[in-house]
Amino acid sequence: MSAKQPNISLPLKLTFLIFSMVLNCMGIVILQLSEQNITYDKLGFLESFKDIPIAVFSLFAVNFISRFGTKKSLIFALMLVGICSLFLPFVEVFWFFKLWFAIIGTCFVIGKICVYGIIRNNMTEEKSLAKTMNSVEASFMIGIFVVNTGFGWLISSQFGEYWKFGFMSISLISFFTVFLFVKAKIAEPENKSNKILPDLSGFGKLPFILFFAVSFFIIFIEQSFNSWLPSFYKDHLKVNSFFALQASSFLALFSYTGRTITSKIIHRFSLSRYFMMCLFMIIFLLAVISVIQFNFTERPKVLLFLFPVIGLFLSPLYPVINSKMIAKIDKDKINTFTSLIVIVSSVSSSLNSMTISLLFKNQILTYYSLYILGAVMMVSVLAYSYFKISMNKI
Repeated sequence: MSAKQPNISLPLKLTFLIFSMVLNCMGIVILQLSEQNITYDKLGFLESFKDIPIAVFSLFAVNFISRFGTKKSLIFALMLVGICSLFLPFVEVFWFFKLWFAIIGTCFVIGKICVYGIIRNNMTEEKSLAKTMNSVEASFMIGIFVVNTGFGWLISSQFGEYWKFGFMSISLISFFTVFLFVKAKIAEPENKSNKILPDLSGFGKLPFILFFAVSFFIIFIEQSFNSWLPSFYKDHLKVNSFFALQASSFLALFSYTGRTITSKIIHRFSLSRYFMMCLFMIIFLLAVISVIQFNFTERPKVLLFLFPVIGLFLSPLYPVINSKMIAKIDKDKINTFTSLIVIVSSVSSSLNSMTISLLFKNQILTYYSLYILGAVMMVSVLAYSYFKISMNKI
């Protein structure tokens, strides 16, 4: 990640790209399976099969990575993703999607902890870490764009019935990334732990509680878009599946732009002020969208273009708040800290999917933007409190 290890940059970005595609294909799966008479309440619980294994395995993953090493753990996770994605097109039953997402979620835990650990071990200064974090996380947004665009074209083509074969391309990228990691030299942390569960002491302090609360609602907001925006476009705005996925791709494109710009200019600003400015812009855009929804009932197509712009300001929030906290964490606790982040994220994602599915099931999608706005307001209050707390006490 640093100038001393330029060969690490590409595989780390590809790792986030891969996990972005497999995690954020949820919107595509929901969209396609809803046309096969699978109800929204069942699809709402589908996300739980990804998130619950993430939450359960996160704490044990620290010990797993410590025993086998960062490099071997990453290679194992990527190989498993590649193999499972290779078999997915040939299985027709719904339960396999549950199993597939459970495996993907477990591998994602390993991948994210390893990537964050490598970044923390190579970056010490807060703003440099924020720049690197945004740069790597930007590839996560590219993954969302690629998966929505690629599957959108495939679904709308004459080969639309073979849409699941698109997962084979993810397998190829996974195997290529494994090849890069095999060749790469990665410095392994010196500390080795034989404990089944990591040391959680110190993580109950108020700054950590506020940080995890902020992270919870940021993921809550992001998943409201990433998993459900295509279905919102199709069900509420009455556009076809292809256009729903393409419009959602623009959200990812704006998100990539937001993180890329942030990585270039973040050193010029206070992290807290930059964070709050992004929140203000999200609130403004959601307020405009809500006014349009409630005053123009003819399903205005302008919403197709307003929702993606939110990604420009939403995408920097997660890397900025993470980098600000990670810079304060001791290197020997970074894996444990990352596992807690993953747990909070998975719980947030699962709860959000279950609750937002009720909006779709009861056909009250006019409140979609207000639902998200409520979460943004919670982030604003919690983030303001978080930034007021002295971080020197951590």
